[in-house]
Amino acid sequence: MLHSHLTTLNAVSLVLNTFKDEGLPSEALLAGSGIRAADLSRADTRITTNQEMRVCANAVALRREIGLELGRRMHVSSYGMLGYALLTSATLGDALRLALRYPALLGTLFELSLEIEGEQVSFCANGYGENPQLAVFNTELCLVSLKVICEDLLGQPLPLVGARFGHSAPDYHASYGQSFPCPRTFDADDNAFAFAKSWLDQPLPLADAVTHQAMAERCRKQNLEFTGRQTWLERIRKLLAAQLHAAPGLEGLAEQMNCSPRTLRRHLHDVGCSYQTLLDDLRFERAKLLLNETEWPIYRIAETLGFSETASFRHAFVRWSGVAPSQFRA
Repeated sequence: MLHSHLTTLNAVSLVLNTFKDEGLPSEALLAGSGIRAADLSRADTRITTNQEMRVCANAVALRREIGLELGRRMHVSSYGMLGYALLTSATLGDALRLALRYPALLGTLFELSLEIEGEQVSFCANGYGENPQLAVFNTELCLVSLKVICEDLLGQPLPLVGARFGHSAPDYHASYGQSFPCPRTFDADDNAFAFAKSWLDQPLPLADAVTHQAMAERCRKQNLEFTGRQTWLERIRKLLAAQLHAAPGLEGLAEQMNCSPRTLRRHLHDVGCSYQTLLDDLRFERAKLLLNETEWPIYRIAETLGFSETASFRHAFVRWSGVAPSQFRA
């Protein structure tokens, strides 16, 4: 499956800031992502999920438990207009239900839901479909950040009655206690944390009906623009994915999109990528599928992806993944 979801730079910026104090240059964390340091200064920059995951993979390689720390740093203010809309909601329940309406603005990789059972409510994060090697990291980041959002909105700690994780307990599982000081279950059927249902009716200290209405409307418009970009990018990726064996080039792709090369280049820049970055992203995803699911020799995979020489494919794959195709397959 070729993922084309757009997301914000929230997680990437957090990764860079977290490692900044350790003196690690941003270039090391951005390696292979196609994201430039200059992109981080644009509030409206959008990147693909694969670009975000490349940066996160670089971070996890340095520190496996980094998802917990990043989650604790991802406050509600990280979400721009949506964050302000949540803060000015009347109650915690109103804020969470608003957040669930705009998963694209949250930048989540999960299907979020509030499940009420008796006097308890579970904030669930399921349906993860990205890189399985980063599943634990992304689950930690998601659940911890959701709890931080709840506490930012309330202005006080949210007492939990339990937390569930679909993965097995990692060797650093004791660190979970800092964010989830409650009974914790691993190898569970879902990912969630639970609290008393009465907290949903808790008034928020920064509630303001006028400001909330204005921010909610801006979120609606931002979401429309965001999903419009998403639809456009999906069309681009579908066209290009069907032609990896003979990529049409920027000019050829622009003609297929019925626009000028300049317009196509500008639109790609607006979503935080370029023609070459998009082509590399698609080639990398297809290469991983072929290496995992077929017995094709490396030279045949190279030809299928449009490389004139096997050596060129090997060089590109090392740049994308850090290992040679044969090592990845092994």
